Amino acid sequence: MKYSFNARFIVAILAAFFVFGTVDTLAQTRRRPVIRRKAPVRRPVVTRPAVNLYTVQRGEAVRVRMNETLNSKTARIGDRFTTTVTEPVYSGNGVIVIPVGSTVVGRVESVKAAKKGGDPGSIDVAFVEVKLPNGTRRVINGSLTDLDTKKAKSDAEGTASGDDRKNDKLIFIGGGKGALIGGILGGLGGLAGERLTKGEDAEVKAGTEFGVYLNQAISLPKFAEINQ
Repeated sequence: MKYSFNARFIVAILAAFFVFGTVDTLAQTRRRPVIRRKAPVRRPVVTRPAVNLYTVQRGEAVRVRMNETLNSKTARIGDRFTTTVTEPVYSGNGVIVIPVGSTVVGRVESVKAAKKGGDPGSIDVAFVEVKLPNGTRRVINGSLTDLDTKKAKSDAEGTASGDDRKNDKLIFIGGGKGALIGGILGGLGGLAGERLTKGEDAEVKAGTEFGVYLNQAISLPKFAEINQ
């Protein structure tokens, strides 16, 4: 009897441990947090309105002023220089696309120093870029021209001629007052109204005004103070 009682007591204790252990395990299982993954946030697609471009046709002349001095004695091929636009440039339908204060970048294409008692110095230049005050930049193909576009005109390859001369590319040539705009073959002195002086270097002083002839059309948005 005593042995039977002890055996029942032990079985009861084991059963209690089993029951409570199972309940505790179930409770822990039930208390375990459920991890829910958040759905990815879809950001709205921002579409910018199309920018209207306005064209400045080939053949337009941009009036500019030299920012630094260029001299055939010291200039080297590849040197860059800057000019400032002095009059606004309009598209074909009357919209300002290049305002006053814009920068036109030039590059020295060839240069020849003056020979003492011989030919005057000369500088051949091209114009390669325009920078607007709002940060907009455009590559251009421009050539040197006289401010009076009725007397000087250029073709798509940058060669220019006066009314009575053909196939002369306009360059800076040394003269009595620094540099004149002339042609390679003897010069188009009539464009500057002065005769060339032999043996002097071409010096284009800061503040000199001339024209940049557009050999190719360019397209730009309507100018705004802040580039959007």
